[in-house]
Amino acid sequence: GEKIAVEIKSFLNPSAVTDFYAALGQFLSYRLALEATEPDRLLYLAVPLDIYETFFQFEFTQAAMQRYQLLLIVYEPVQEVIVQWIS
Repeated sequence: GEKIAVEIKSFLNPSAVTDFYAALGQFLSYRLALEATEPDRLLYLAVPLDIYETFFQFEFTQAAMQRYQLLLIVYEPVQEVIVQWIS
């Protein structure tokens, strides 16, 4: 019975940091907009499995996830399946 929205990111740039900054900025902006228009809807950031297993394991990224309360969906892009939900 939960309502969700998903911001899907592919992290295709050579710099995962650059992609993360862009994704985080969009995520926070979208979440703010959703809070005003649909406060009962949860926003998730969807990231590819390989990026989650590497970049999202860094201490900096983990700290950002906690500070900004990121909800994640980890997906496998080739098989197009969700691997993990992280709330």
